[in-house]
Amino acid sequence: MHHVVFITYPGFELLDVSGPASVFNGANHALGRQGRSAFYKVGLVSAKGGGIESSSGIVVDTMPIADLRPGDNQQKGDNQQKGDNQQKGDGQQRGDDQTILVVGAERAPLLAALADPALRSALPACVATAGRFGSVCSGGFLLATLGLLDGHRVASHWDACKPLAESFPAVTVDPDALYVVDGRLWTSAGVTTGIDMALAMIACDLDRMIAGDVAKRLILYARRPGYQSQFSPVLQAQVRGDSPFAELIGWIQANLDAPLDVPSLAERAGLSERSFHRKFVAATGETPARFVETVRLDTARLLLSRGLPLKLVAAKVGLTPVARLSDAFGRRFGMAPRLFRYMHAGTPGHDVAS
Repeated sequence: MHHVVFITYPGFELLDVSGPASVFNGANHALGRQGRSAFYKVGLVSAKGGGIESSSGIVVDTMPIADLRPGDNQQKGDNQQKGDNQQKGDGQQRGDDQTILVVGAERAPLLAALADPALRSALPACVATAGRFGSVCSGGFLLATLGLLDGHRVASHWDACKPLAESFPAVTVDPDALYVVDGRLWTSAGVTTGIDMALAMIACDLDRMIAGDVAKRLILYARRPGYQSQFSPVLQAQVRGDSPFAELIGWIQANLDAPLDVPSLAERAGLSERSFHRKFVAATGETPARFVETVRLDTARLLLSRGLPLKLVAAKVGLTPVARLSDAFGRRFGMAPRLFRYMHAGTPGHDVAS
C-alpha cells in the first residue's frame, strides 16, 4: 500500500487533512468497486503523538514523528526489502510507497510549529526517505525553514505567497498555481486546493479514470489542473462585494456557446448598452468583452487538459471556428491550443478537428 502521512501540530487547518484524506479514501472505494485492493493508507503524525486539536476544535489522534519510518508499512524486525525501494548513497532506504505532506495553519500556530524542536529535527530525515513529499497551504513554511524548498518552484496560499518569497529567496513561489509538481516535491495553494493536488496524485499513481470517479462522487464542480489560477474570473467578479451582475455572471459561465456580445448581455441585464458597459466595468474591473473571453479561455484550458478535440472545445466555449480559438488562445497564453493539450493531456493532434 501507499502510505500518505500528514504532519500536524496544534491549531492546524483541519480541511488541509480531511479534504485530501477523503480523496485518497475515495480512490480506495473506487478500486474496491472494481474488485481491486485498496491502494492508500492515511496516517497522521505530530511532534509527540497523541491527540492534536485543530483550529476548528476537532481533535485528531496522531503518532509521534520519531516513530515514522520509510513507507511506514514495515514492521520492526521485518528484514524484507521492497524491490521498488531505492537505496540511497548514505545507506538510508527511500520509501517510494510513502508521501509526506505538511499541513497549514494560521500565523500563530504555524509559528509555534516552526519553533518545535521535535519537528525541526525529525522532518528532514523523514522527507529524505519519502518517495514524495510536500505541503498543503501554508505548510510549506515549515519545509522552507528547514531548507527543503531551496531551488524548487512551489505553490502556497495567495495570502502567504509574498511573505514566503520574501523570507526565502532561494524558493521560487508561483502565486497563481493551484498546485505545483517539482520532482518529488508537491505543493498546493490554500485549503481546498489540497483536494485538487490529491486528485492529481491519484491520476499519477493509478489512472485518470479513478481520479475522475473520485471527483464525481465528491460532487466536485471540476477537476482543476495545477496551472489554473487560485482565483477564477468568475470568483474574482463575485468577490467584489454585492455585484449587481452575480446572476448574469453565473449565466455567462453556463452558456459560453451563446451570443455573449454587449447588446445581448445588456438586454439580459435590462440595461442600455452604454449603462451596462459602464456598470459592468465598475463591478468587475473588466470590460464585458474581456471578461467573457477570459472565462471562455479558462474553460478551454480545462477542456483541452482532458484531451478533447479542438473543434469540440471551440464549440463548447463559443470560439468557433477553431481558428478563432487558436488566435485568442495564442494571444492570451503564448502557445497554440493543440500544443497546450499535448503538454497537459498528452494528446497529439495533426489537424484542426483533432
